[in-house]
Amino acid sequence: MANGAAVRPYEMSVPYRAGTGGYASYRIPAVVLTRAGTLLAFAEGRVGSSADHGDIDLVVRGSADGGRTWGALRTVTRNGGGTAGNPAPVVLTGGAHDGRIVLVQVHSAASATEDRIRRGVVCAADGRRVWVVHSDDDGATWSAPREITQQTKRPGWRWYATTPGHALQLRHGPHAGRIVVPANHSTPPTVPGDDGTEGRYNGGHALLSDDEGASWRIGYVDDNPDGYVNVNETTAAELPDGTLYFNTRTEANAPGTRADARSVDGGATLTAPFRPQAGLVTPVVEGCVLHPGTPDVLLYSGPAAPGHRALMTVRASRDGGVTWRPVHTVDGLPAAYSDLVRLDAHTVGLLYETGDFSAYSTITFRRIPMEELV
Repeated sequence: MANGAAVRPYEMSVPYRAGTGGYASYRIPAVVLTRAGTLLAFAEGRVGSSADHGDIDLVVRGSADGGRTWGALRTVTRNGGGTAGNPAPVVLTGGAHDGRIVLVQVHSAASATEDRIRRGVVCAADGRRVWVVHSDDDGATWSAPREITQQTKRPGWRWYATTPGHALQLRHGPHAGRIVVPANHSTPPTVPGDDGTEGRYNGGHALLSDDEGASWRIGYVDDNPDGYVNVNETTAAELPDGTLYFNTRTEANAPGTRADARSVDGGATLTAPFRPQAGLVTPVVEGCVLHPGTPDVLLYSGPAAPGHRALMTVRASRDGGVTWRPVHTVDGLPAAYSDLVRLDAHTVGLLYETGDFSAYSTITFRRIPMEELV
């Protein structure tokens, strides 16, 4: 750098590396900080390959020192030889189960590819089903999976996925305590000649629970197959006034590859359908939003190269997601999915997919000083 200035060091670690721990690949990071101060990094452990279907387990590693080092790899959920994926964890605050970690996830048969599901050629038993587990001992052990598909998935929906990334529990307003899990689905084709794999049939919705995960229902649904904005993988944050801000991946004909929406009733409905958010330049990829507790700052993490999954960047908004600016660029390497977590008063953590030659070589954790993000 000019004038001999030193590059600021960042604390980084690698909780997941492809080809280790009995898994060919690790994908789909999600991270939460427990009430006891343990950092839990979740991922899909993909046994035979990096494919989105097949023998996939939900795994976790814990850190007692803010992500500097990590404990042993543990399996949270197995689905026989099928898929258990899309981890959506949230740590409960207050109530009868203060400190409980609730983890919503999706299961499907090993042979149930997204293409086959979207075409409607996979039977319901093998298709995407929604399950939940919980831990009351800081993530050391987990309850048996409990299926909640009938409460959370409409009969006509085909493809289905939760988040990816952390879910949230509302803290403000009349719906305080509600768990909100952004999710997405696909619908059957309505245009002659379509087979259901077209992007126009993507849609989004939210899962809501007002009893700490005991029962669930569907909140907002946005799945108009107009080919303009078609909601896909979605992330959410609660703003200080209680408004829920949703940000989604979209692959339709709207400007850019992101869209956003807001809810003032705890995710039950949207004030307006998702609309383009062209201020976030990014490839087609999952992203994460986080309100870190600083009153007027909203953060977004995701690749910033417009045509490639690369250049992991954290961006900030001071107007509730209307406009965005880059505040922290990790590097120019390949990078894909990510999740954010507030670690302490001075630090935000970023868990993200990256590697020198592939975005899927590692899931890496980076500690970022909060002062750089505000």
